[in-house]
Amino acid sequence: MADGLDALRAQIDALDSEILDSLARRAETVERVRALKSDLGREMHDPMRAASHIRDLVARSEGSLPAHVVERVFGEIHDAMLGVMRGGADRYASGPLGGARRTFSLAGTEVGRRAFWIAGPCSVESAEQISGVAADLGRLGVKMLRGGAFKPRTSPASFQGLGLRGLILLREAADANGMAVVTEAVDERSLESVVEYADVVQIGTRNAQNYALLRSAGAAGLPVLLKRGFGSTIREWLGAAEYVAAAGCDRIVLCERGIRTFETETRATLDISSVSVVRELAGLPVVVDVSHAAGRKDILVDLSRASFAVGAAGVMVEVHPNPPAALSDGQQQLTPLEFAAAASDVAASVERAP
Repeated sequence: MADGLDALRAQIDALDSEILDSLARRAETVERVRALKSDLGREMHDPMRAASHIRDLVARSEGSLPAHVVERVFGEIHDAMLGVMRGGADRYASGPLGGARRTFSLAGTEVGRRAFWIAGPCSVESAEQISGVAADLGRLGVKMLRGGAFKPRTSPASFQGLGLRGLILLREAADANGMAVVTEAVDERSLESVVEYADVVQIGTRNAQNYALLRSAGAAGLPVLLKRGFGSTIREWLGAAEYVAAAGCDRIVLCERGIRTFETETRATLDISSVSVVRELAGLPVVVDVSHAAGRKDILVDLSRASFAVGAAGVMVEVHPNPPAALSDGQQQLTPLEFAAAASDVAASVERAP
């Protein structure tokens, strides 16, 4: 029995040596590709081709290996070979994200340098609602107003937003209080309207890997706030940001909004470590959406403290004049008075908080 085990282990060792030799030959070929692309002036990394290549490998495996195994193994190989493609340079620093601005000015705020709040209701519901909450937030010094005009909801029976009318109301409320508008585009058609009325295009968690929309948002000429997909790894999140950057956007803010786990006490599990990891990998500013992570209002102060303490560029929180009457996500929204108390509490306990 022991001899049989030793023989199998020896067979695995031999296979590993073959894999190592194949990887070395692959690296040599990648180096030749790098040299040729350099001569031709071509972009070193084509994420669309990489994704298509991995899909082809999954199909070619014909079930001999589970699809997720093929995706993971060749995804790691692809990432490692990008270092060869870029002469050993860091993937994100030398790739599409390498040209992204880490700080930029927006509504009098140095994004990436000074901590800030993004606040406002989950959905724009009426002129009275959005103008009232904007006035309250403006008096508190908030410079970025959020609000959904297009709402991708789990159920088609749920409130879907006011659409263009909501964008107009959001713009008017922001202008009246000297604020910038941050709002979501849910598809390429809504993106056209968002670009006309907003200051920042938000890509939500459901579209975090909608590569056509990411490219269009990146080419739209506005800063892009990219939420993490609720099932995305950090590297998949950064890969999505590369699509935005490759389309020409150099003002990118990432938004951690929690990921899906087995926990049910909160709406999502806030991955606070992602703020530090993203800063280490790519240096991009990260905003934390504490409202969507929690799904409840009673722990928003604690999550905001933690976010600013770990180095978040900003915190996004939902604020509504009458949460129990909200048309969406009322359970996770603060009143303006509650937000004022929360912001004061956070600022008193975290030195860098606004």
